Amino acid sequence: MVRRVANKALAFAELRDMDLNSVIQVVSTSTKDADSISLPHRLLCSLEEHTPVVIEGTIKGRQAPKVNDSSKGTPAHGKHTVVTGVEIKLENLTPLNTFPQHLIVSEDKVYPPEQRHLQIRHDKNIRDALKFRSKVARFIRDHLADKHGFEEFETPLLFKSTPEGAREFLVPTRTPGMAYALPQSPQQYKQILMASGIPRYMQIARCFRDEDLRADRQPEFTQVDLEMAFASGKDVMRTVEELVKALWIKLLGASDLPEAFSRTTYEEAMSKYGSDKPDTRLGSEIRRIDYMLPVDLISKIGPLTNPIVDVMKLSVSEDASATRKFVGSFMDSPEAQPFMKNPDGQPGIFIFDIRKPLQGLQPFGFEAAEQVEEILGLEDGDMVILQARKNAPFAGGSTPIGNLRLALHKAAVKQGLLPAPSGFAFLWVTDFPLFSPTTDADPGQGGSAGLSSTHHPFTAPKTAADVDLLLSDPRRVKADHYDLVVNGIELGGGSRRIHSAAMQEYILREVLKMSDERMQDFAHLIEVLGAGCPPHAGMALGFDRLIAVMLGRESVRDVIAFPKSGKGEDGLVRSPTKMTEGQLETYHLRLRE
Repeated sequence: MVRRVANKALAFAELRDMDLNSVIQVVSTSTKDADSISLPHRLLCSLEEHTPVVIEGTIKGRQAPKVNDSSKGTPAHGKHTVVTGVEIKLENLTPLNTFPQHLIVSEDKVYPPEQRHLQIRHDKNIRDALKFRSKVARFIRDHLADKHGFEEFETPLLFKSTPEGAREFLVPTRTPGMAYALPQSPQQYKQILMASGIPRYMQIARCFRDEDLRADRQPEFTQVDLEMAFASGKDVMRTVEELVKALWIKLLGASDLPEAFSRTTYEEAMSKYGSDKPDTRLGSEIRRIDYMLPVDLISKIGPLTNPIVDVMKLSVSEDASATRKFVGSFMDSPEAQPFMKNPDGQPGIFIFDIRKPLQGLQPFGFEAAEQVEEILGLEDGDMVILQARKNAPFAGGSTPIGNLRLALHKAAVKQGLLPAPSGFAFLWVTDFPLFSPTTDADPGQGGSAGLSSTHHPFTAPKTAADVDLLLSDPRRVKADHYDLVVNGIELGGGSRRIHSAAMQEYILREVLKMSDERMQDFAHLIEVLGAGCPPHAGMALGFDRLIAVMLGRESVRDVIAFPKSGKGEDGLVRSPTKMTEGQLETYHLRLRE
């Protein structure tokens, strides 16, 4: 409660309910004779603000306060529902705890991570986000059960180390050399359930990955996990699309959702937007134009021999001088440095200016300038951006020009030159490559082929022709995988799984070239698949990302009760902690120098 003492005989308090949503005024009166002042009145006058209490009293009618009432402007107003028609006449008061004087609480205070409990208590936005999160979880469970016949099953958190793609967290045991691994996802267990005669599985599951942290990642996270037996990828996509639409309609009141979400392939998304999770609201589609550019211009773009050259336009102003000023400020900013240091060449940025020869596109030459103006629909003040890349198939999640597209748009919004994008643009991205080149940053599955599964090694090839390519050219194999993207954020991904033991073993042993020792890590799964496992497919939605997107929050940390920092630390409980010598000895571990 928050109190105000008018004088020795009169005091007021703002009593908040246990949900911290509503405020009602408590009035305490007493005689001015110190010997006659009641104990409840004394307690009220002496209590620290924010002390939890039990109040007993009589509810009385109250005249609504005037605009200039002295209580206006206190932290409770504007964040809580204020009960103005009644008040409580204090009769008894019981403090339930104390609130220390050294803790400073104010409306605009920024709480450090070690005071997360106070941040939650005094920030209604966080509490509302956590309550919304709970509501979404209930809705998902009910919808999948009632509409589609899913049952929820818990899968173990103490799993085993299997190289699925990301780094794992290991849990040592007291048996020398033995350890569990925390699951990157319930992937293998849910496939085992499909082989066990469970037709529809779902779980709001905790998952763990020891990977680089960004705004949309945590070392432990939650996902909506589901799997369907005797189903194709299209069945799963249809089910998830229906679930997402129902969420948006029921909990956000959306009324303008498309009849069906748009679809594009990985190849199309990378070529048109430079990203496998494109924000289609931004426009600025990318086109390949190296075939029309003069050889001398291509040689100036970068050091690559026979590169692919992409182009896009961005319209931030109809005034070429204003656009030029924006480009200068962006190129001088830290956000531009990754693009300036690109070993394949810096971006070439030109301003379409009707007052200049060839409208500012002189380096293109007459013919190419005319073609570029036509295909991009250029108008005065438009930016024309060129970027070279290797003449090779797409790999990974983005291209330099795709990243530049996002960075330029973000900078233009920040400077007020473009409006912030609004609404929700849903998109299914399909036909990913089944395998990708192994990189030092991604451990992959630990095979020796120089390849790793793009998503995980249990994803099936898309067509019979792709199965044939496993034998001759694995890099060209398309996966029966699908990602759901909204506003440039990957909400989740899934695939039709390999249900043939022979094919699963072939991919692990012959394509990825796992060692015999590594193959033993998957022996249980191959045995399960070989016991008449039916065809099955599934998907996982990132639950933390889903909540953040629905509420318009930039980071998943804003919708998690106790998030980890960018270093993977919990500042409140101060984890992780350094292991003691006794703990190391218990688990037969020793620190290396």
